[in-house]
Amino acid sequence: MAKKIKDDDELLQRLASRIKSLREQKGYTNYERFANAKDLPRAQVGRYEKGQDIRFTSLTKITKALDISLKDFFSEGFE
Repeated sequence: MAKKIKDDDELLQRLASRIKSLREQKGYTNYERFANAKDLPRAQVGRYEKGQDIRFTSLTKITKALDISLKDFFSEGFE
């Protein structure tokens, strides 16, 4: 069971890193500006970029705000 928790934490960190990287590629220097511009909850986006658990529906809102499909979102760093 301990291995699964470690794997889950690693996956959440990969998600966090991918969200942050894509946000920066879109020209948003910090998550607060991105959240405000896209009408997303600022604190929630910050938590996701720190690797806290994310619901699937929240992830889809983030990918829509980043103008990227789920397929493309998972195309890097999730091999």
